Amino acid sequence: MLHKINAPSLTQKLYRADQVRTHEQTAAKELGLEMYSLMQRAGKAVFEECLNLIPNVDNYLIVVGVGNNAGDGYVAALQAKLAGKNVTLCAIEPDREVQGDVARARHDWEANGGHVKPFTLDHLKKTDIVIDALLGTGIKGTIRSEFAIVIDAINAASIPVLSIDVPSGLDADTGESLGRCIEADVTVTFIGVKMGLTTGAGKQSCGKLIYNDLGVGKTFTKHARSDANALDLAHFNGLPPRRINSHKGSYGRLLCIGGNLGMSGAIRLTAEAALRTGTGLVKVFCHEESKTQVCSGRPELMVICEGLEEALEWATCIAIGPGLGRNEWSNAVFDKVMEYCQKHPKSVVIDADALNLKAVNTSFVALPNCVLTPHTGEASRLLNVSIDEVEANRFNYARQCAERYDAVCVLKGAGTIVDNQKTSWVCRHGNPGMATAGMGDVLTGVISSLMSQGIDKDIACQFGVSIHAKAGDMVAEKYGQRGMLASDLFENLRILVNK
Repeated sequence: MLHKINAPSLTQKLYRADQVRTHEQTAAKELGLEMYSLMQRAGKAVFEECLNLIPNVDNYLIVVGVGNNAGDGYVAALQAKLAGKNVTLCAIEPDREVQGDVARARHDWEANGGHVKPFTLDHLKKTDIVIDALLGTGIKGTIRSEFAIVIDAINAASIPVLSIDVPSGLDADTGESLGRCIEADVTVTFIGVKMGLTTGAGKQSCGKLIYNDLGVGKTFTKHARSDANALDLAHFNGLPPRRINSHKGSYGRLLCIGGNLGMSGAIRLTAEAALRTGTGLVKVFCHEESKTQVCSGRPELMVICEGLEEALEWATCIAIGPGLGRNEWSNAVFDKVMEYCQKHPKSVVIDADALNLKAVNTSFVALPNCVLTPHTGEASRLLNVSIDEVEANRFNYARQCAERYDAVCVLKGAGTIVDNQKTSWVCRHGNPGMATAGMGDVLTGVISSLMSQGIDKDIACQFGVSIHAKAGDMVAEKYGQRGMLASDLFENLRILVNK
């Protein structure tokens, strides 16, 4: 019987910028609101978040462009001025005529004694906080030099920055920097969370991401369709309770394949992570020179160096790749495993060097019930594109990888993406301390452990990515990010799978 984790409806879906622009107007009209009312709500929300960020400062600098993002900036400036703050508002093109609600917001600012000044570096010397309202979600292509100069100056100033809706210079759909990009401490995004704010460089540029639906979120979601979701551990009810009369065979038989000569640590991490995630029986097939190192200190692991076909028949799930290497031994092992799995379909997680071998194996046939877990470099090889191309549009290439290999793709990195060819999920958890050797090997162990226990591969990937990243956050909260080891996650993985 398959045991599935219950995943309630996600609290936040992710949207493209054009979807937000289109359907926010529909939602406002349905609720009898002017778009200017939403602009006023946005500006007020921005000022309130500034007070939360650094409450006891008086000097505000707001930098604006000419689009709707600027209108939010004018409203935020007025809110700060009415609250008694010393407010300087600078426009990149102060004499340029603005239109519509932006003109209305600027008029209100000036009618209350506000001035619009050209930007100079001196303004940064006299401020405690910067509100970034330069460029919004509509920007495409490389940004103009006059904006780049201001963005560089703000980034170099070491002053807290709050960005409105999206850090200026960031593509809101892909998370790609368009030549220059504000590195915000906080980003307040409105109506719907934009996809590019949640992964890769976008996650870095946003700082802390705060969502505000401006009171129209429920109506907006009735009209806007989303193919991507924010992924949070809170979205899961957890694993089902174990039956009293169960035994070790009730919770899966996982075969971990890898650990070439001199690379025993990777497969050991995978196998031990699987044990800590609840698999009843874990067997490792490795190079004969790695057997002692894999066995050492973890007697619960079964370790073999021959009898691969019998081990494949024994397993309910296979994890292949960590420490596999790329030599004659690894090629022979990889070919035998792929040939077996094509004739005898089983749950398979393919990682690390198995992905590199797969990328150059022209005879490879897609496997049913298969999960791929590439980092950016491995994804670039699987798809024959550059690393920069993958990082510039992580959603697109996660989908391409899933479709090309007819699998679930787990594209690792800041804001790990799970894509099953129809829907994407982006992990909210995780921290830079997890950028260390072996973290991917542990993730492979977690996901393959859940699959070996009979959990559907989509849910196993979503839940596995979530508890892996959350375990890293728990370590960072207790000890800090620097110096984190992949094996530090084991204790917290055990805690999380028992919640």
